[in-house]
Amino acid sequence: MEQTVQLYLVPTPIGNLEDITLRAINTLQSVDFILAEDTRTSGKLLKHLAINKPLQSYHIFNEHGTVEKVIKRLQAGETAALITDAGTPGISDPGFLLVRACIKEDITISSLPGATAFVPALVNSGLPNDRFIFEGFLPHKKGRKTRIDALKDEERTMVFYESPHRLLKTLEQLGEVFGEDRQACVSRELSKLHEENVRGTLAELLQYYQSHVLKGEIVLTIAGKK
Repeated sequence: MEQTVQLYLVPTPIGNLEDITLRAINTLQSVDFILAEDTRTSGKLLKHLAINKPLQSYHIFNEHGTVEKVIKRLQAGETAALITDAGTPGISDPGFLLVRACIKEDITISSLPGATAFVPALVNSGLPNDRFIFEGFLPHKKGRKTRIDALKDEERTMVFYESPHRLLKTLEQLGEVFGEDRQACVSRELSKLHEENVRGTLAELLQYYQSHVLKGEIVLTIAGKK
């Protein structure tokens, strides 16, 4: 017997608003309420799509305290969509705890396909993509060096998310462990007007971004060890 979906995980555009799918729009129009990482950011998207639904804040800082309340609403028969500021819920964004709780309570989930930053960055990089690993964000402080050291002998292409103010430090640290001649690609402003994919060795990328302005979220793709 087919179960009625109660929670939808809906990807939102990572930049270009035209990347929203028709199914995503229809889903957002059909649910009872929408869980949003930042209600202000999501409010702008929903206004652009002419969708008027109740918004509830759901982000990394309130995720633990919010899950139980959301579960009770779903168990009472309501339907919800979870969206983040950009990309697919659960991929370096809130979502995992709610999905796990829904599975435990036998609440039906549907994860819609759609925008995510690491796939176009990986394909754009020109590095082997038949086998790769996604590492998300490196730890900011504690455990950062340990994580990098553990990847020293990784043979698959590696994909990281990084922020503009930490990129130089990351390129320098990775060059020290992997070797400055390791091929890599920095992708930023993906799907936007000023999209940029800069390819070269870790040393070349470090030199380039020491003299170029860094803005926007970044995906760093690095070749595996030969």
